[in-house]
Amino acid sequence: MAITLREMSIEDYNAAYQLWETSPGVGLSSSDAYDSIARYLDRNPGLSFVACDGPKLIGTVLGGHDSRRGYIYHLAVDLAYRKRGIGRDLVGHCIAALGKNGIEKCHIFVFGTNDDALAFWKNCGWTERVELVILSKYTAPGDGS
Repeated sequence: MAITLREMSIEDYNAAYQLWETSPGVGLSSSDAYDSIARYLDRNPGLSFVACDGPKLIGTVLGGHDSRRGYIYHLAVDLAYRKRGIGRDLVGHCIAALGKNGIEKCHIFVFGTNDDALAFWKNCGWTERVELVILSKYTAPGDGS
């Protein structure tokens, strides 16, 4: 069967979450709950995509922006489908959609220990920004440590 790419909808959530859970290097948190992903997709229409082999979801990419910079999250491809260009195609769709929204630069977050992901992104022409440090803070009461 031919692999097809299409815009992600919240109806893809269960299959997408299952893929994320089984994909090494994808970090999941409460911000990946159904309601959070539904809000993300609503806030960023036309920027997230899935790859399917017939009815089977085999890849995802979440894209969004803050009106200044784009962000990509949860690029994941089923292990059985890797090394076929599906990840590149998903990212290409996302980057093109961000560009149509006037976004000229995009960032990704990769765990520093995820060598496969770092190699993939660098091979796709992305540049590691070693001069930046990411700081985080929980904003919901009772979250974090």
